[in-house]
Amino acid sequence: MAKKISLFAPALLLLAVVLHADNIVDEIVARVDNSIITRGDLERAKQSSQQELKDRYPSGWEPKWTEHQKEVLRDLIDEQLLLEKGKQLGITGDTEVVKRLNEVRQQMNLETLEDLEKAANQQGVSFADFKDRIRNQIVAQQVVAREVGSRVRISNEEVQKWYQDHQNDISVPEAVSLSEIMVSFEPPKPPKTDKDNKEGIQTAPLPADPARVAEAEAKAKQLLETLRKGADFAELAKKSSDGSTAAKGGGIGAFKRGEMAKELEDKTFSLKPGEVTDVIRTKQGFLIFKVLDHQEAGVQPLKKIEDRIREAIYSEKLEPAARAYLTKLREEAYIDIKSGYVDTGASPNQSKPVIVASADGSSVPSKHNKKKKRFLVF
Repeated sequence: MAKKISLFAPALLLLAVVLHADNIVDEIVARVDNSIITRGDLERAKQSSQQELKDRYPSGWEPKWTEHQKEVLRDLIDEQLLLEKGKQLGITGDTEVVKRLNEVRQQMNLETLEDLEKAANQQGVSFADFKDRIRNQIVAQQVVAREVGSRVRISNEEVQKWYQDHQNDISVPEAVSLSEIMVSFEPPKPPKTDKDNKEGIQTAPLPADPARVAEAEAKAKQLLETLRKGADFAELAKKSSDGSTAAKGGGIGAFKRGEMAKELEDKTFSLKPGEVTDVIRTKQGFLIFKVLDHQEAGVQPLKKIEDRIREAIYSEKLEPAARAYLTKLREEAYIDIKSGYVDTGASPNQSKPVIVASADGSSVPSKHNKKKKRFLVF
């Protein structure tokens, strides 16, 4: 259950959670053009951010939260500025929202989006608010990608320098990425009786039947022969493997030296990518491994990791560039922060809005004399 709750954590930012002091009237802490940020929004954002840090750093989240909580209001203002810019650019995020919801659905092993909505409701999460939160994140990300990321340039010289400066960081241990085909010789587990279920008795597995072992070995050898004739390993695993990885083509991930049984390590680490082992007997059945990749120990060749280096440089450049862009948006926007609250992303060139009372109580900001003063009408 905890895993499912964490998948919906971003929705907490918009959920109507009751504050600790229920009798306090929600107050406006910031105005960003035509949008407002309330104390409730701020408290919910703090709860959401704190929970995300707890999930990510279970044993050391407190120091990170001490530092990050100062940025929560800044982040809410950032989001409002980016959402407004997204409207101007015609960015809706509709297609990406559906894709993201499907990713969450798959992570939770649910069949349909309707099942996802039911799961959200069962956990006390408004599905509509959850979708809105995802949409806001996507729109904000796409605005930054279009307005900032598209202008980031990375030269070959920068890639080479990063590679030389980070030799220790990119040194890796020897490892192999593997796929498997398992042919089991274990008999089906006998069904539990009502007495077993009531008393919690675990039925002991039956010893391997020599006939079943021989049959499984013959099948495994036939599969190996099929592979050596050129059959696709992943397709054969889907059709013939008894292992839990069959549905995904037998992929079991990467293993470093020392993470596998010595016999299996000796048989797999001696192979090149694309090669398969002979049939290997284990306690559960017979295995055939395919080496998908064999990573040698040490610093990887630049050509092999150049894309990852470019991604790292892009991230390093994007953050300050995005911050500069958001500062510019602040200088062009109408922003008013209630006394006692601080926007740590504020620009020294921002103009303090002049508060003017209107007869009809309208909260739409006036944009007259934009170059000199900014007006918010209440």
